[in-house]
Amino acid sequence: MNVGKMIAPHIRNVAPSGIRKYFDLINEMKDAISLGIGEPDFVTPWRIREEGIYSLEKGYTHYSSNAGYIELRREICNYMKRRCNLEYNAESEVIVTVGGSEAIDLAIRTIVTRGDEVVIPEPSFVAYKGCTLFAGAVPVPIELKAGDQFRLRRKDLEKAVTDKTKIVIIAYPNNPTGAIMNYEDYLEIVDFLKDKDIIIISDELYAELTYTGKHVSIANFEEMKDRTIVVNGFSKAFAMTGWRIGYACGNKEIIGQMKKIHQYAIMCAPTTAQYAAMEALRNCDDDVAEMVAEYNHRRRVVLDGFRKAGLDCFEPLGAFYVFPDIRKTGLSSDEFCERLLLEERVLAVPGSAFGDCGEGFIRATYATSMDNLIEAIRRNERFVNKL
Repeated sequence: MNVGKMIAPHIRNVAPSGIRKYFDLINEMKDAISLGIGEPDFVTPWRIREEGIYSLEKGYTHYSSNAGYIELRREICNYMKRRCNLEYNAESEVIVTVGGSEAIDLAIRTIVTRGDEVVIPEPSFVAYKGCTLFAGAVPVPIELKAGDQFRLRRKDLEKAVTDKTKIVIIAYPNNPTGAIMNYEDYLEIVDFLKDKDIIIISDELYAELTYTGKHVSIANFEEMKDRTIVVNGFSKAFAMTGWRIGYACGNKEIIGQMKKIHQYAIMCAPTTAQYAAMEALRNCDDDVAEMVAEYNHRRRVVLDGFRKAGLDCFEPLGAFYVFPDIRKTGLSSDEFCERLLLEERVLAVPGSAFGDCGEGFIRATYATSMDNLIEAIRRNERFVNKL
């Protein structure tokens, strides 16, 4: 029996993540500095860890309800009202998931059928395209442009949307570019989408990491709230990547069907992480503020460093990434990153890993120590000067 032939073509034909090979390379190197992994270098705040430990000591190790503990869902609703000015019903409009990525997967699988189209502004988080293909739908990319500060524009959305479009994914603050959308930016998008039978998935995992003004969600617009699934989680703002805890808020009919898939595939999110997440939402605003202030300081240092090396780089106002333009070096994104790693022991990620329009750019995270960042900037400048 040829086992390979038994693999579904729509799974086999999806390429592995373009990021992984660099992580494999750096694991074999000494003295390498990683600007590649989108993971906070901060340890989860102690009070959050303590609550997780306490839950284990008390023997709270059983399944929760499928949608997550009602106490956590209520805290999520309190948080969304307090921080995002969005109101949801904890009983029916919130589901707790295994990270934000599961919430994205559930939302896509709930909405699309084979052949439906999902509009994905790129460069974007790698999971959007993969989850779309795994669901049998068709990803339709929109090329975001540095000249527009990687913001989604109505004219580009109009070209991408067809009568087969079921979902538009919006992700701000953005991974990998660090771009944000403000209230005025959304007005033209809302005006175009408000009368269409299209669901919005708004990935807001980096909402707390906004460095100018306050984060705005497309769900803040009254005419969009009921058709928007807001995805968020604890990985970035609370430095809880390994806890694998996220959530989605939205229309109760959609959330109910997402819960059905979650019931069969997952059962419930890790309960230890759920207890820790309650503490994060109740008592850790100050911890988040401290981390955001430090990221903002690093952001300015890294942006200045890439510009001094002669690389054009628009100013990211969210998340914890910069997305410098390396086209003047004459190297492709992949060539630049491979040589930077092999010659200078600095890991960045090719922009092409986040969509074809990311070619000519690289992603570098500043979610690492200032000492590492300063040394990485020095090595990168030396590398660019050699070119």
